Amino acid sequence: MNLINKKTLEFLYKLKKNNNRDWFNKHKAVFIAEQDKVNVFYAALNEKLNTHDAIEKLKVFRIYRDVRFSKDKTPYKTHFGGHFVRATSRLRGGYYLQISPRESFLAGGFWAPNKEDLFRIRKEFEMDATEIREIIEDTTFVTHFGELKGNALKTAPRGFDKEHPDMDLIKMKQFIVTHKFTDEEVLSADFLEKVNNYFIAMRPFFNYMSEILTTDLNGVSTIDKEAI
Repeated sequence: MNLINKKTLEFLYKLKKNNNRDWFNKHKAVFIAEQDKVNVFYAALNEKLNTHDAIEKLKVFRIYRDVRFSKDKTPYKTHFGGHFVRATSRLRGGYYLQISPRESFLAGGFWAPNKEDLFRIRKEFEMDATEIREIIEDTTFVTHFGELKGNALKTAPRGFDKEHPDMDLIKMKQFIVTHKFTDEEVLSADFLEKVNNYFIAMRPFFNYMSEILTTDLNGVSTIDKEAI
């Protein structure tokens, strides 16, 4: 069965308490065994996602931290993380699942939209934010994710009216949805199905944002233009 094993969480918990190379090297065989189990779970989730979406790539992140520019010099992450990238130029957004003792969560959305995409999103909200508000205020969205999250500017972006009624959305720099899981949920027999259902609940948001990012302000496809 494609389950997250209790031993996986136990290993990560011990790693958090002993985040050094000596301890890790002594327990590397355990790490490899638990990593293999997690990879099987992520592969099964990828298969699930592809029944209702098109996933171009699954990236399971390495446990080794890049400490070159970090004040935190601990050498290892204390979680497993997997990123599912949606396929084709028409499908925007990505899914993420992190497994960690007492800190497991999933997320999806747009972490770092480029300058052009961010401007396009803001202009859409400036013109009419009715549809995005209907999506993020829908009962299904609120039940699964609470609210749309992400870093935001302290004031209006340059060129936008600071008194605009939808400035709370226009100021945003990221557009992310998240949900946390307890260890009991992570270890449950239906965790794979539960995560998949949360990802399904993201689709109205993803579909809307994909439409914005593949059309101009007149609603004309920018992809079709590029193909000409």
